[in-house]
Amino acid sequence: MAAVAAHFGRDVHRTLAKLPGIVEQARGRDVDLLVLPDATIGGYLLDLHHPAAEEDGVPHAVDLDGPEVAAIIALAGDMTICFGIAERAWDGQDEVRYNTAVCVTGDGLLGTHRKVHLPLGESEAYRPGGEFRAFDTPVGRLGMLIDFDKTFPEAARSLALDGAEIVACLSAWPASVTDRSDRIRNDRQAHLFDLYDCARAAENQVYLVSSNQTGVLGGLRFLGQAKIVDPAGEILAKTWAKGGLAVAEADVSASVARARRSLDHIHQRAEHAYRLTASA
Repeated sequence: MAAVAAHFGRDVHRTLAKLPGIVEQARGRDVDLLVLPDATIGGYLLDLHHPAAEEDGVPHAVDLDGPEVAAIIALAGDMTICFGIAERAWDGQDEVRYNTAVCVTGDGLLGTHRKVHLPLGESEAYRPGGEFRAFDTPVGRLGMLIDFDKTFPEAARSLALDGAEIVACLSAWPASVTDRSDRIRNDRQAHLFDLYDCARAAENQVYLVSSNQTGVLGGLRFLGQAKIVDPAGEILAKTWAKGGLAVAEADVSASVARARRSLDHIHQRAEHAYRLTASA
């Protein structure tokens, strides 16, 4: 499996010209699962506070059955590829937009996830999704999250409860915009990005494949730090702040079963003891 750290901007044609090289690099390393960042097609927002106020502040939206998704299906072959788009959808006669993760092989669409948790001004650009569901793929049962979703333990737990043994987390996660640091390693958001990746893998005893954008778009500087985390919360491979592939090999089902042999976090839950809503 491989997690990608790379820059994908607003130029869709440039992205579609860039992707074959990334896919072939992964194929040359015998990758079965390739996880590209959030907003692979069309890029991310330029500003997190009032994105709709900026000229060209909102990414170009594409259809799930449109030519952009079809182009990646054609590239995939027997590889399973996850990537992010701004999805165009319809609510009656009204056009709406979702921040969506898409999973495909050469045979077509396997699954999608619409980002549920929208931070800061994202709600000006996107409508929130409403569920977390896993689905079957050639590499095993998989669930997807989109960046801020992984901040909430319930999101990854919902996927694990639905049988996911791999969680693909696609991000366009920037460095802090309120407390900037000269060094990425000292950045608060860089710390949280890594912390959430490891915690979500360990608490659910699953593999977590975490991709991210790099470079600068508008006022945002993205962190990179793509990685593969095992069911014990250990980082197996990481790109740091630079672009590249984080690649790791695993017998996923056997490793997950081994991690849960003595301490099984999913089946040893005490649901009767948990508070699910805040006190009034």
